[in-house]
Amino acid sequence: MTFAELFDQYMERHAKQRKITWQEDQNQFDRYLGGIANKKLSAITRKDVAALHARIGATAPTAANRVLSLLSSVFGRAMEFDLWAGANPCTGVRKIPEEARDRFLSGDELRRFFEALEQEPNDTARDFFATALLTGARRANVLEMKWADIDLDAATWRIGRTKNGTPQTVALVEPVVDLLRERRRQATSVFVFPGTGKTGHYMEPKRAWKTLLKRAGIEGARVHDLRRTLGSWQAMTGASL
Repeated sequence: MTFAELFDQYMERHAKQRKITWQEDQNQFDRYLGGIANKKLSAITRKDVAALHARIGATAPTAANRVLSLLSSVFGRAMEFDLWAGANPCTGVRKIPEEARDRFLSGDELRRFFEALEQEPNDTARDFFATALLTGARRANVLEMKWADIDLDAATWRIGRTKNGTPQTVALVEPVVDLLRERRRQATSVFVFPGTGKTGHYMEPKRAWKTLLKRAGIEGARVHDLRRTLGSWQAMTGASL
């Protein structure tokens, strides 16, 4: 079996069934693992994995560690599925030390962020970023938000499965409820933020995010930092756990 064949098995039998972030696994395979895709599993050694990890880590240490974790998981599932009886070639390859990220939007940045958001011509991108910030939910959950999981009268959103594999009910603040009511009037999809791809929902808003940050004059922020921003401001204003 080649690694590409094993990865297909991993995606169908594990990732797509159990991980809301399965698309990120596919993206990592497409971007970083093409060099070993056609290799037989028996030909992939720890030296190969270490070299790949070091090559990615030279410019993107966090990405290198994520790829290493993915590789280890794929080989782990191969053994679980009785597709591979050899050793996991990731064993013994150490991750690159990472600095903890504590980026969140300051008061002035938030002001500029909202001003830039009001100027966003793409209503799907605009409403997605606003919802991500004001719910504090993970990007993947917001992207996959469905109308069936939302009760606008009760101002709640039921997430069937979080990253931890457990359900969660999110309270919706008034601006989000108003935003969703407006989107509901024009809805033509089961998804709150529909897209044109095969998933049916909005995907990877990287370009819109980059444009938004440029318009707001904000540097070094990621979409995930919106989640951290809400938590940080809640803590600073005395909200309980």
